[in-house]
Amino acid sequence: MTKVALVTGGTRGIGRAITERLVRDGFKVAANYAGNDEAAAKCAEELGVKAYKWDVGDYDACADGIARINAELGPIDVLVNNAGVTRDATLHKMTRQQWDDVIRIDLTSAFNLCRLTIEGMRERNYGRIINISSINGQKGQVGQVNYSAAKAGLIGFTKALAQENAKKGITVNVICPGYIDTEMVQAVPAKVLESIIATIPVGRLGSASEIAGCVSFLAGGDAGFITGATLTANGGQYIAG
Repeated sequence: MTKVALVTGGTRGIGRAITERLVRDGFKVAANYAGNDEAAAKCAEELGVKAYKWDVGDYDACADGIARINAELGPIDVLVNNAGVTRDATLHKMTRQQWDDVIRIDLTSAFNLCRLTIEGMRERNYGRIINISSINGQKGQVGQVNYSAAKAGLIGFTKALAQENAKKGITVNVICPGYIDTEMVQAVPAKVLESIIATIPVGRLGSASEIAGCVSFLAGGDAGFITGATLTANGGQYIAG
């Protein structure tokens, strides 16, 4: 039976690459998105997936969205928590709204989606949960106290959830991408981007397809003995012990 995957933030950037790879791997993919209807329609048409619009930071909206996916595609076997936003500012200039937005979308969303899918996975004795963190959740980043806190929180969340569900055939892992060649990164001024690349030992930005390849492996049958792991994909820019 074809397995169902939900990718949040799944119609643009890294999320779209993940959606595309999972489709290629044979999954029925539900691609969640928040606001860009044009990009979502393009993704759905080009990849042959269903796009579902809701705010992942809203628990009730997540419940409604998952109910629709269950009815239209079937129960979710693979959950990729990829959705995220940035609201950059140094702490002494950061507003409460900037803090709340990032924590809600980047961290609380993982609770919402996992809480609403974990019981079904436990009943079926199978599941793959893959959380997308960041290099800045491992090392921190100036101007990103909110983002670094949320992404570091995903790592701890992953480790605890993995232990709770290991005996139920559910793996929970986290990927920490470095700087990836997406529209957001390309919008960085050229001189700044050059200085960033200079700190990456492999000498280039990563590609969204490389992160999607990591997801593909963790979502597949060969990764059944890997849980609670943090997979770094940053070109050697930060090597965690």
